[in-house]
Amino acid sequence: MIEIKNISRSRAQESSAAIERLYITMRHLFNRGFYKPMGVSGETLREALLELRPEIYGSIAEEKVELNGLLYVIERLPIGIEECRYINLTSDEGYSKSHFKAIVPPKRKRNCYRIDEEQMNVEITRGRSDIYDILTHLTFIFIESHKIRDRVLLDESNEVTRDWLKLEQAALQTKKLTQTEKEKAISHTSNVLGRSFSEVLEIYDAFGSTEKPDRFLHVIYWLGKLAIEETIDNNKRTITFSPLLRERLGHHIHGEIWATNIKETLIQNNLLERPIHIISANMHSVMNSIFANPVLGSKYKGKSEYDIYEDLSASGNKELRNKVEAFALQHGMISLPDQSGTNIDVQIFDTSKIDWAKSSFPKAQIKGENPVIIVMDYAFGEQAYETIDELLKPYKKGQNTHFVNVESVSIMGKAGILQGGKGDIMIPNAHINEGTADNYSFENELTAKMLEGNGIPVFAGPMVTVLGTSLQNKDLLKFFHESTWGAIGLEMEGSYYQKAIQSASKIRKSINENVKVRYAYYASDNPLETGSTLASGGLGTTGVKPTYLITIKILEQIFNIK
Repeated sequence: MIEIKNISRSRAQESSAAIERLYITMRHLFNRGFYKPMGVSGETLREALLELRPEIYGSIAEEKVELNGLLYVIERLPIGIEECRYINLTSDEGYSKSHFKAIVPPKRKRNCYRIDEEQMNVEITRGRSDIYDILTHLTFIFIESHKIRDRVLLDESNEVTRDWLKLEQAALQTKKLTQTEKEKAISHTSNVLGRSFSEVLEIYDAFGSTEKPDRFLHVIYWLGKLAIEETIDNNKRTITFSPLLRERLGHHIHGEIWATNIKETLIQNNLLERPIHIISANMHSVMNSIFANPVLGSKYKGKSEYDIYEDLSASGNKELRNKVEAFALQHGMISLPDQSGTNIDVQIFDTSKIDWAKSSFPKAQIKGENPVIIVMDYAFGEQAYETIDELLKPYKKGQNTHFVNVESVSIMGKAGILQGGKGDIMIPNAHINEGTADNYSFENELTAKMLEGNGIPVFAGPMVTVLGTSLQNKDLLKFFHESTWGAIGLEMEGSYYQKAIQSASKIRKSINENVKVRYAYYASDNPLETGSTLASGGLGTTGVKPTYLITIKILEQIFNIK
């Protein structure tokens, strides 16, 4: 028998095991119904996250408080959650019809309700990925809160530092701090956080808003305050899952309502029997690609069409966007804002009502019936399977069954890149499911060659579908990139889309067996590069050109433009 000596696990293997532990633990806690993140029940989750040390959470394993990671997380959690000792994850249980006002985080579409001073309810209507996302974010901020506690509690007598008392005084102010007061407060806060004055000053305003310019101090104070109370009074923060959420999760309730609404709209407009092309994208790129030039072209004479798209993407140009939308609604576009709880808005384009000569595609060659384009906003993780699976099912009404005549499904999204940088384009030929190694190979109608020659680097190869962007670290991603997997990037929905498409076309035969698929992503970040992770900030206008370049290539194929 061969003796095996010195078996040691690589960091990539340790990270993979930590992600698997996180995944299993979160499902266990969900089934259990409640847990205390900083108590014994949350210990496995904390330890796995600290072992993983995700790139997005920066210095989570160090004594100093992580600032960029904290900003990334706070933008995805409801305002005021740092004050709450009880966080209740619920299904859509009717709070929208109550006096409670919905709080929507700036960077994540989820309805949250502040029930009282101590409790925040967070509606989970986008599937398990939403739960993994919020639990890892909460675990991170609670770990950070205990770092603050460790720096301000002096000894067993529960005395706190002078810096903490000064921070408390500033954080509880109701009026906006003067520049002098702000800098004094930052000086004390930097000691509390273990960060330099300049580091805190640099990120301070990013936490603020017009109504709450000094929110940074407020967030740090309340995180620390609740962590101190956990230690002194043993008053632990608690996360609960409502019985209705536990009962409903995984049953496609919201996805079914969403898909049925789309099919009923198609029937009402006599569009269900026509050739249908589904595009997962944002709510502006398809509409602008078809109509922006005819509506605004005269104003931009001599300029590139990408100048129009950049201006339309600027936050202050609502009037320009409204002009294009009004024109689109008169020429075949139907807008379906979401009412199902999926938070996925939809646009339907009846191309028979488009005057091609007055569009950006005058060379369109429509063969046979005019196609119908369904544009759906981005899904979130596993929600991609729920929504596309329901949309591809036949529509049944009474004794009648209507099959959906789907000719193609196109996915235009943003993803992390493992070679190259922000704004580059990725064309996958397979999706690998992280954690299970399930893999989905497919023939992509888009190729790297089609998108080359536009001043944007293009990469082709397999991509990894991850459980959450906040669960990635360099070691694991390097393994996927440098091993024989040869992955070029990571995203959260690809394998779920492909799983639904394959089951509908190859097994259930509810759509055309030879349905065409197109996948293309532009890079929002490079998690292997320090300073280029998602926590380092958005793309700005860098994402405009790749977004529209991909969209135009998808539409050219649908409109048979060679």
